[in-house]
Amino acid sequence: MVTIKDYKKRESEKGEFFVLVLQGEIAPVKSKSNDRMYFTAKTCTVSCTFDEESCKQLIGMQFPGEIVKVTTEPYEFALPETGEIITLEHRWEYRENSDKAVAENVVEESDVF
Repeated sequence: MVTIKDYKKRESEKGEFFVLVLQGEIAPVKSKSNDRMYFTAKTCTVSCTFDEESCKQLIGMQFPGEIVKVTTEPYEFALPETGEIITLEHRWEYRENSDKAVAENVVEESDVF
C-alpha cells in the first residue's frame, strides 16, 4: 500500500501542474555505519491532473502499489538538509501491483502535460 502524504506545485513548458507525494510502507533498515536499526519509508512523486484543492483532499488516501528503486544514469543531487552535492544512480518510482489495471489506463504523456 502507498499513502498520499502531500502534493507539490511544479512548472513545465506548458505551465504549472501538481505532483502527489507518495509514501510506501514502513520498513526496518540496519545502518551500514553504526549497525543500528531504524525505520524508514520510501517516498516518490507522481504527476497528476488534479487542481490544488483536489490534491489537498487526496492527502491520506491509500491505494495498492509500492515504491521501487529504479537504476538511472548518474546525476548530482543537493541534500536539502546540508546542501551537500552527492551523485545518485537511482530514483524511487511508484509501481501499481496490477499490470492489467495500468494497461487499461495508459495515455500519451502529451495528452496530460
